[in-house]
Amino acid sequence: MITSISNSQVKLVIQLNQKARERKATGLFVAEGKKMFLEAPDTWVRQVFVSEAMTEDEMVMDRIRREKLPLQIVSDPVFRKISDTQTPQGVLAILKIPEWTLEDVLGKRKTARQTDVKSDQKAAAKADTITDVKSGQFSGKMPLLVVLEDIQDPGNAGTILRTGEGAGIAGVILTKTCVDVTNPKVIRSTMGSIYRIPWIYMENVPEIKKVLEQEEIRLFAADLSGKNTYDRENYSRGTAFLIGNEGKGLTKEASACADVRIRIPMAGRVESLNAAMAAGILMYEAARQRRYIL
Repeated sequence: MITSISNSQVKLVIQLNQKARERKATGLFVAEGKKMFLEAPDTWVRQVFVSEAMTEDEMVMDRIRREKLPLQIVSDPVFRKISDTQTPQGVLAILKIPEWTLEDVLGKRKTARQTDVKSDQKAAAKADTITDVKSGQFSGKMPLLVVLEDIQDPGNAGTILRTGEGAGIAGVILTKTCVDVTNPKVIRSTMGSIYRIPWIYMENVPEIKKVLEQEEIRLFAADLSGKNTYDRENYSRGTAFLIGNEGKGLTKEASACADVRIRIPMAGRVESLNAAMAAGILMYEAARQRRYIL
């Protein structure tokens, strides 16, 4: 059992939690919490850290034994040091960063999420909205994507991935100015969707636009100056929603790339919506339209 924070593996966890540079250099990131550990693809797992108290948890320990995952037990005080949360759950895993491709994001090849039958069944059983939409349903010939420009808030980025899975999107494309998706706060906000929704970084929106044109995917920009409200457009074919920075919105360069600019009507004195909220409204409108043509 590890009882000192001077241990090299403990130091690695702390570095991975704190520094994007370390995550990029090692190709590793940290997923903390029982749910995040239990849902993590076994091929991604490089090391599991369990607190002394957590060794009594049958579900956690059963998975470790069944899949013969590399385990390090640490004392409770040490686990509190390596945890990135105020109330540690006692288990975290070091995982490899997935190497998603553009084909994955467009839904052109089978990914781990499409084999997660149990998760899909549980989600459908609990759903109280669109029960016929599954993760990655809108892919292939008419993919539904989200494009993020300069999103900085980890909670927004994670929530968009999580909501996107619920709405059935094929994947997410981020500009290089966006928050690091492997940031611990982003990972937690996804609630496991990080394992199933492909994502890639590209230089900027004009570069992304070229790819979308080649794939015959229309780019809809959420913009206050949009001519039509979002529910007046047709999202039944290849569709990508463009969401801008939380404070500044879309750059002029990005907005100019849009095929259509759409707006979400608001009452009162509200000037704009939270980025994740806006993305959710648009994704679920596309899901609503598409459920009738599938």
